[in-house]
Amino acid sequence: MVELTAERLLLAYAQGVFPMARSAADPELYWFDPPERGVLPVGGVHISRSMHRFLRQCGWRASINSDFDGVVAGCADREETWINADLIALYRELFQLGHAHSLEIYDGDELVGGTYGVSLGAAFFAESMFSRRPNASKVALIWMSSHLRRTGFQLWDTQYPTEHLTSMGGRAILRGEYRRRLAQAIRTGADFTAAGLPDRQALLQEMTQTS
Repeated sequence: MVELTAERLLLAYAQGVFPMARSAADPELYWFDPPERGVLPVGGVHISRSMHRFLRQCGWRASINSDFDGVVAGCADREETWINADLIALYRELFQLGHAHSLEIYDGDELVGGTYGVSLGAAFFAESMFSRRPNASKVALIWMSSHLRRTGFQLWDTQYPTEHLTSMGGRAILRGEYRRRLAQAIRTGADFTAAGLPDRQALLQEMTQTS
């Protein structure tokens, strides 16, 4: 069997396929290329009035790439997960290479939620998210939407459409359309670290202007 390296993983993403394990205990990785692909609108996630109110009141803050391992561990910390030890090691290597990134949500100094993914050109492949408090994953997606727009990304891949993502503006597109958008995005430059995150007040102002 050919060893899966970080470089081979990036080549797979560029072709529209991604790996998952059946469980954390399963050492095997399986490749997926679904006929429909979930995507979120860069800079245009839907934010309900209740989420506007929540963000104004919660006092949380966000950062990027400050605790990548902590975010991946938070995403894997559930009864059923597709993230096994080999994937964790590969994501950490991609992070060290500048191709994987995390966004953390903090309440004070406590990590309460976050999301992480892989970047290639102007495509961002969202891998997973987690919440230790209600709404923490939604807040992470709102901050991520703003950040991807600010740093030049064109495609925000969420692998599979879900009810949670649909409520925030996500939709399913057919494999052919996805691959066309992917091919264009990976030929375009974007830099996840080109801009810092807005603070919560600036994010709220931005949300008001774009809603």
